[in-house]
This record gives sequence, structure tokens and C-alpha cells, in this order.
Amino acid sequence: MSKQQLLFKLFRPYNFTSFKQIPRRSFTSFRQERVLDYPRFTIDPNTNGRWITPKDLQHYQYLEKGQKAENELVTLTGRIAVKRESSTKLIFYDIIQNGETIQVVASKNRFPGHLNDFIIKNNALSRGDIVSFTGVPGKTNHGQLSLFVTQEMKVLTPCLRNIPRNGIKDQEKRLRERYLDLLVNPEASRVLRTRSKIIQFIRHFLDSRGFLEVETPILSGKSGGANARPFETHSHAFNMDMQLRIAPELYLKQLVIGGFDRVYEIGKQFRNEGIDADHNPEFTTCEFYQAYGNLESLMHDTETLLSEMATAICGDSSIQSKSGEIIDFKKPFHRINVMDRLENELGVSLTFLEQSDAVDKLVSLCETKKIKLSGPLTQPRILDKMISKFIEPHCVQPTFLYNHPLALSPLAKDAIDKKGRTVAARFELFVAGKELVNAYEELNDPQEQRKRFKLRLQDRDTGDLEAPLPDTDFCDALEYALPPTAGWGMGIDRVVQLMTGMTHIREVLTFPIMRSITVNSNREVEKKGKEAI
Repeated sequence: MSKQQLLFKLFRPYNFTSFKQIPRRSFTSFRQERVLDYPRFTIDPNTNGRWITPKDLQHYQYLEKGQKAENELVTLTGRIAVKRESSTKLIFYDIIQNGETIQVVASKNRFPGHLNDFIIKNNALSRGDIVSFTGVPGKTNHGQLSLFVTQEMKVLTPCLRNIPRNGIKDQEKRLRERYLDLLVNPEASRVLRTRSKIIQFIRHFLDSRGFLEVETPILSGKSGGANARPFETHSHAFNMDMQLRIAPELYLKQLVIGGFDRVYEIGKQFRNEGIDADHNPEFTTCEFYQAYGNLESLMHDTETLLSEMATAICGDSSIQSKSGEIIDFKKPFHRINVMDRLENELGVSLTFLEQSDAVDKLVSLCETKKIKLSGPLTQPRILDKMISKFIEPHCVQPTFLYNHPLALSPLAKDAIDKKGRTVAARFELFVAGKELVNAYEELNDPQEQRKRFKLRLQDRDTGDLEAPLPDTDFCDALEYALPPTAGWGMGIDRVVQLMTGMTHIREVLTFPIMRSITVNSNREVEKKGKEAI
């Protein structure tokens, strides 16, 4: 047997007699036969031409059927998605690069060298490999835009494992091996690309209105700005306990005090809580603060943002959810007065909320209405439970909830409604039963802020670990005068869920948190890593 025949036999993973692909060999036998190489990627204009992308090749759509741009030498790189063999002298490849697919045609008639060289080169290329092709753009006789190999084809990075041909059905495997999920599941890739477009849209929306994007600390001595249990850690260098932030609110308002009238931040928040369809311990928000804004201006901006976003991302202001419901973001959105709705549902006036026995009366009402309560029985928790019971499920279309009881909003200004009740100058936007936006006019009275922090500290003493600790530094900052300011926060992950039709938050995260299977300590992680190497 000649040397060429031996190489041909060893490296031939496909059946050349037809377009049918035969299964790739097992990794063990394949590793023994294949020479693995990981070359540097370099482009020599004299031998490789210019490096292009599949999008760049679209510039050659003007070519006629069967026509080639003979003088345009280019190099295309990417991953082999499909390898189709017509004969020993004609092989087709579908190459994916950055989500775009293009066809490559390897023909012996255009390839320099002997037939055996052509065969050996092609047999070295397998499905899943990261490869490089050098040739000329053109169209096949059927009019398909392709790259026709005339110079070189080689493996840049070999793929050592079989990539599933029919996707991954196992949800656990999909999320634990996210990189593989993205390779074989176009829907997963589409969701993450849409997520990027949504964030770009929000940035453009705020930048065009004169807002300044800023960054505030993620790690600090104490977290604040929301009701949530924080993640805690310890700094050995400073010998102090620290926390991951649960919201950037207090820092952003200090920037407004410092003279930045319009600021926003898109970033990660961390809350020490469980995982469900709408919650993840690590999540992304956008918060902005606007001096001299108010609730009406915030509602108007929210309606404009979401209606324009739906049109830009989904092609229409009306979108369809996974359950088949049509969500219409046309302005104006529906509005529900929280105090009025709660009083109608409970059949009593809520003027007693400012009395010392308010919690006992609320508990009694819950017993009457058969509302199950758990955890520390504080006024904010009970009222929140009532709202989730009587109001939130009815907010399918975009709906503003406003006139909340003041106890639910320790950082919001108070207001007097038309019936003389003290309420929070606040609104929440609910869509498809989920909260997307929380906004209010910011409390800027330092003495009142200290008083409310003290009241929430009492809730903490009763066992509510989500109640915020007093932030005296923030109260001191308020004494330098915070202008009348409107604050606004949106959950990015939930918006992406809505715009992409995903029902679970993990589907819109790049790498969702997964529960450990067998590893229970850093020592075990280190041991397993050494064993793997």
C-alpha cells in the first residue's frame, strides 16, 4: 500500500460515494489516528488575501449564476456545521461564523496540487472543526453565493468531541453545558443576541435624552436601596465584612446631589434568594435618576420606551407571549389605584395603616379572606401579599399600579391622594402578571428618611432580614440637598423574557446559576481539577 493510500484510509471519516455522511469515529480511536495541531492564526495578504466574514461575502450578490470574482482572493474562517461530499473531487461545507452561515465549495478543478493532496486536505477537516479556507467569492450554477477554495484549507482548532446533530433535549444538560446548547440550539443563540439588542436600545434611549451612564460600587460595607437579603463576604485586606449590592439606588442619588442631574446604570444586582421562573440570585437592572422629574414624566417615558422597544425588537407594538396572549404596548397603558382596589377587595377602609395596631388588623383581614401568610408579619410584607393576591394576576396588559400604601416605599416621597389618604408617590408597571418597572419620586427630606430607616429597623428586629439597615452616610448626603428627583428601575432579564417569549428567567441568562451536583467544597473542586488534568 502506498503512503498516499495509507493516509487516505486513515483520515477518511466520510463516505465519498454519496452525499450521505457516516457517523464520526469514537473520540478514542479518532485521537489515535488524527494529528492534532493548533496553529497561530495569521493572514499573509500575498497568499491569503484579506480576511472576510459571511456578511462581507454578501457584497458579491451582484455576481451572476456560475460567475466567480477571480481576482478577489479572500480567507474565510469559522466552524464546520455540515460537510457534504458529492464525489472525491467535489465537497461542500457549511461554515458558521458569529451566527452567520455561508457555503464553501472545495473542487479539485480549482485546487492546486494532485488529487491525493486534495483528498488528504479534505479528510483532515471534520464537522465541528474551526477551519480556514482561502479562495474566491462566487456563485454556484444554481445561484448560491459561496467561497470557492483555490489556495488553502486547514484546521485551526480541531473539535475533539461529537456535536449533537439534533440539538439537546435534556434541560439540565443544556444549562450546565451552555456553550454546547448555543452551538446546536439556534433559539438559545437568538435569545442572547436579542438581549444585547434590548440593552443597546435602552442605552440609546437614555443617552439621547441627556442621561450620563455611570458605574457605582458592587462591593461595599453595606447594601441598601431595596428590601432583600444580601450576599455577605469578608475582606481580608481591610479586615471588614462586606456585601454585594442589592441595588445601586443610594449611590446614584448621591451623584444627583453631586450635580449630575441625569444619571443611569445598567448592571448586576445580587440578592440572597431562591430561583424560580422570574427570580435569580444574580440579575441585571437599569436604574435612572432625573432631577426635576415626577411620576407623570416617568409614566410617559416608560410608555414611550416599551412601545418603541417592542416595535424595534419584535417588529410591532403588539407581541405574543408563549401562552398565546397578545400583549399590546400601545400608549396609554392601563392604570390601577392600589389603595382603591385593596379597599374594594377587602371591604374596609385602610386609613388604619398609620395606627400602632395596623399589623394585627391586616392579619385579621387576611384570615377573613383566606390569604396565607408566612415569615415575619410586618406591614410591608402583608400589604405586598395582598397586592399579589388581588391585583397583580389581573395585570396582563401593561398596567401601572399607583397610590401604594406608604409603608411599602421607605425611599419614596409621600403624597396626599384625592380622598385625603397618605400614599407613596410611586408606581409599578406590571405586564403579563410580572413586575417590570418600579419608580417613584425620591424622598429628599433627611429627617424623614432617618425616621423611616428607624421604622424598618424595627421590622428587622422582628425577624424580617430583608428590611434594609439604616444608611447614615446617605442621610448625611441628603443634608446637602437632593433636588426633587424621579427614580426609575427596570428588570432587564424580565423584559428580555417578555420580548423573546421565554417563560423562565434562566433561558435569557448567558450562564444561569445551577445547583452543585457532587462538589460541596473548594477543596473538592481543587481535587477534581487536579484529577482531570
